[in-house]
Amino acid sequence: MLIDSHLHLDAVEFDPDRAALLARARAAGIEGFVVPAVDREGFARVLALAETTPGVFPALGIHPLALERADETDLDALDTLLAQGRAVAVGEIGLDHHVPGLDATRQQAFFTAQLKLARRYELPVILHVRRAQDAVLAALRRTRVAGGIAHAFNGSFQQAEAFIELGFKLGFGGAMTFDRSRRIRRLAAELPLDAIVLETDAPDMPPAWARGERNVPENLLRIASVFAELRGLPLEKIIQITFDNICMVLALAGNK
Repeated sequence: MLIDSHLHLDAVEFDPDRAALLARARAAGIEGFVVPAVDREGFARVLALAETTPGVFPALGIHPLALERADETDLDALDTLLAQGRAVAVGEIGLDHHVPGLDATRQQAFFTAQLKLARRYELPVILHVRRAQDAVLAALRRTRVAGGIAHAFNGSFQQAEAFIELGFKLGFGGAMTFDRSRRIRRLAAELPLDAIVLETDAPDMPPAWARGERNVPENLLRIASVFAELRGLPLEKIIQITFDNICMVLALAGNK
């Protein structure tokens, strides 16, 4: 079966028709959904979804773009919830060097604090890495964690190899479906198969056939088909390989 390694199923964009979207996704063979929180308010929503929705795997973290509404008590709340053992990963966390005006020092402090929590609880992490690959890699070398996923990977081959060496899988999704995304498509075609997981990032980052629309979980099947074409492999083999990859990196077998 397919597992969406990154989507924000708790987003308000899905409030009107979440159940119908999940039904269509399951009809397309997508049975697992890794849902990372992005702020303290999202912790409860994501955990509630996991309690009530089969196949939802929760991750808890504070996103770098959410820091304007965060403070140190949010880290305390995260610590308390991680201790309960319900999260499969710490995330979505990381660094963003793309959006202007963000406090780089504060980003680094929150990122490091959350890496330390991941190490304390022996959890993998789900990374936001936008134009910050080298800085994230440096942080991961200073604070070693149990691997994880570099979401929406868009770095170089050398950076990809560095993430893989640290125990990370690389997430590919909608961007890979655009013909003009030559570098991302080449990465997807040439990186080791056991280093790749598939994602939608729904409701964001829609694929080529849904440009300008809300991204939805069922798109993962066509994303997998694009990946299969890039690799020259049967879709069934791609589904099995990416399933095995995400189960390994997030230890999902014990959470089903």
